[in-house]
Amino acid sequence: MSSDFSTREALDNCITETNISGLPAPYKGKVREVYQLDNDKLGIVVTDRISAFDYIMKQAIPFKGQILNQLAAFSFEKVKDIVATHVIDVPHPNVTIAKKCDPVPIEVVIRGYLTGHAWRVYKSGKRELCGVKLPEGLKEHDKFPTPILTPATKAQEGHDEDISEEEILSREIVEPALWNEIKNAAFALFEQGTKVAAEQGLILVDTKYEFGLYNGELTLIDEVHTTDSSRYFYLHGYEERQAQDEGQKQLSKEFLREWLMEHDFQGLEGQTLPDLPDEFRMEVYRRYAELFEMLTGKKFEPTLEKDFNKTLEGILK
Repeated sequence: MSSDFSTREALDNCITETNISGLPAPYKGKVREVYQLDNDKLGIVVTDRISAFDYIMKQAIPFKGQILNQLAAFSFEKVKDIVATHVIDVPHPNVTIAKKCDPVPIEVVIRGYLTGHAWRVYKSGKRELCGVKLPEGLKEHDKFPTPILTPATKAQEGHDEDISEEEILSREIVEPALWNEIKNAAFALFEQGTKVAAEQGLILVDTKYEFGLYNGELTLIDEVHTTDSSRYFYLHGYEERQAQDEGQKQLSKEFLREWLMEHDFQGLEGQTLPDLPDEFRMEVYRRYAELFEMLTGKKFEPTLEKDFNKTLEGILK
């Protein structure tokens, strides 16, 4: 972290919500606050909130929004030749000006490895995920023979739910020709993300993509290949760690999920969301910053805002 800021300043200056006078109230997602600027343009503000198991944590992570937004901008630039993106401009570390798209109501998840949710399903004894047959004899973090597609519905409230391609088409959630275009784009994006990661000594383990239509054109929206949407392993030593049944160190939100599970929280009924200790919040920040620096090859330089809402007014109004 920049020596200009103390740990206390970083923790005390997290951006958890925005309020811009003169603009309609934003749509508030788990992390992003989205302002409609005109009929076809949005102002997307990435806050420092962090979520897991579909719950927003009570404490935010210093500079997470800046890291996430700038990493998304870097990754959108890397994939713009594969599919159109919603990015118009990135005028501030926390802000993206984007095309207003009609979202496709499916999260498109590509998995290259048996990790996270896929591993939890596999460990339970199931050998099918979202209609995809899983090979026998795999262990946690093994690579799949080829990447698999495991979509999920985008829930307005509560948990996203796994869904198969067959269900997407039979329920007419997405028209067949469009779904085929989405599927082809998603695998191409994953291939490109894998290449970029490998060049920087990382493995892109799995990721989610969100798509929309802008004037009828398929467009990649939300974020791409970031710490929130993707999971990464270190490439160096991966094979040795697998051979010795050692865990893989992850640059992702999985370690937050693991911390929560250790503290008896998985978002289940009757469980209490724990507070995140300050040192753990700083550890999360350091992991986000490390991935940013590894993927981009640039040092992360945080910007401390004295009056973020006033800054936003100057950008969005």
